[in-house]
Amino acid sequence: MICRAESPGVERFARAHEGQLRVIGLGTQDDLELARDFVAYGGITFTMLWDESFESWIQLGIRSQPAAILFDADGTPLGSWNGIVDEDEIIDLIEA
Repeated sequence: MICRAESPGVERFARAHEGQLRVIGLGTQDDLELARDFVAYGGITFTMLWDESFESWIQLGIRSQPAAILFDADGTPLGSWNGIVDEDEIIDLIEA
């Protein structure tokens, strides 16, 4: 499962940049109970949201996972990625 492989790195990133940015995960696949197990199993401390309808994927233009979108404080997208995200690229966007 891609998410289980990726989540430790996302968790480290969220903790390392706490106060600088906020990481929010979005679960859509499987079911809510499996999503809860995923959070517990991974020791995830960042906010996780759940959308069983996939409507969020449609609204955000997500077509596959993993995916990431960086928004500014006003909700304007600064960048988006399909696949593994380069952390340095995110930091460069934040600092720009």
